[in-house]
Amino acid sequence: MVKAIVGANWGDEGKGKITDMLAENSDIIIRFQGGANAGHTIINNYGKFALHTLPSGVFYDHTTSIIGNGVALNIPVLIKELKQVVSQGVPTPKLLVSERAQIVMPYHILFDQYEEERLAGKSFGSTKSGIAPFYSDKYAKIGFQVSELFMEEEELREKIERVLIQKNTLLEHLYHKPLIDADEIYNTLMDYKEMISPYVCDVSLYLDQALKDGRNVLLEGQLGTLKDPDHGIYPMVTSSSTLAAYGAIGAGIAPYEIQKVITVVKAYSSAVGAGAFVSEIFGDEAQELRIRGGDKGEFGATTGRPRRMGWFDCVASRYGCRLQGATDVAFTVVDVLGYLDEIPVCVGYEIDGQVTKDFPVTSKLEKAKPVLKVLPGWKSDIRGIRNYEDLPANCRAYIEFIEKELGYPITLVSNGPGRDEIIYRGFEK
Repeated sequence: MVKAIVGANWGDEGKGKITDMLAENSDIIIRFQGGANAGHTIINNYGKFALHTLPSGVFYDHTTSIIGNGVALNIPVLIKELKQVVSQGVPTPKLLVSERAQIVMPYHILFDQYEEERLAGKSFGSTKSGIAPFYSDKYAKIGFQVSELFMEEEELREKIERVLIQKNTLLEHLYHKPLIDADEIYNTLMDYKEMISPYVCDVSLYLDQALKDGRNVLLEGQLGTLKDPDHGIYPMVTSSSTLAAYGAIGAGIAPYEIQKVITVVKAYSSAVGAGAFVSEIFGDEAQELRIRGGDKGEFGATTGRPRRMGWFDCVASRYGCRLQGATDVAFTVVDVLGYLDEIPVCVGYEIDGQVTKDFPVTSKLEKAKPVLKVLPGWKSDIRGIRNYEDLPANCRAYIEFIEKELGYPITLVSNGPGRDEIIYRGFEK
């Protein structure tokens, strides 16, 4: 069986913890899109980890971790992360990397930085990890696949020279920056070849056999629905599809293999980067939620940037679940809200005097004002509770109100950052 774990919102929903937890009963865990521009924070018996490229199931010695063809592969970052995990006592993971994955080149990171500089106040809030330039090159057909590291030297050098004609023209005339040396790029690629060689695999073929053998597979997504380039808050989006449907493409499996889509939703809202955020709150109210949120605060796992904070957004979350095709909703960080007397929830958007519960396109979203409903808080610490019926009545009322608004079943309730701090509510393992 194939299960996908994806986010409903802007990212930062707690997908890493859910993947880490469900990996116990899985054989293979696959990252199928995105790059090292965002991360998953995981706390388990080995300690606390911020993963950026490795799948969040690397902590079990019975699993195989895979970097799929849809990933923006920064090879030095992956290898560094692998070494860091092992240095903290984790058994060396079994890792496979798709030969069809494409490589984040050093100049992708430079171009990301230069473009943000050029745009100045109109920038897209990039993490400057090279992701947009990487995907631009992939679809312009001038990217480098892992398989090309094993080409004949003359053939590879010819491609490098051809690509650098374009890159150096931009560097000279648009950005006014130093030009790129072809020999330096070739030598870098040879270093990458040495690093990645032990892990390269025909991943699609491997997965085909694994599924025929009845193995359990987890697809792990990065970010969430609202950062999808087609269905998100364009243009303030990422550069690869964040939807479960893309998991089939980014891993190399048939779409009908994905039988469960666990869509992760936070009990409040948070976002990193620019873009429309209707339920956003500010000032002391936001700072208190930020400091209490997540594990030791709501700050980006990759950048450390303070996350923007807001109340739960039913409109955005319902839309996110619908686009993901949610079969199950994992509702995370519910424990964080235990300090509040009352909890506002965004149940609609007011746009040009009209109230809607349907998520609009960005131009309308920018004008939207939140319609709030206030629910009573439960004023207690719910960590340590393992049975849903043992939660305070107002906490259950909050969860059930959200579930009704979403229209999708909340089958997992996370009430703490640890792997075992989870309440099963009809979830079928």
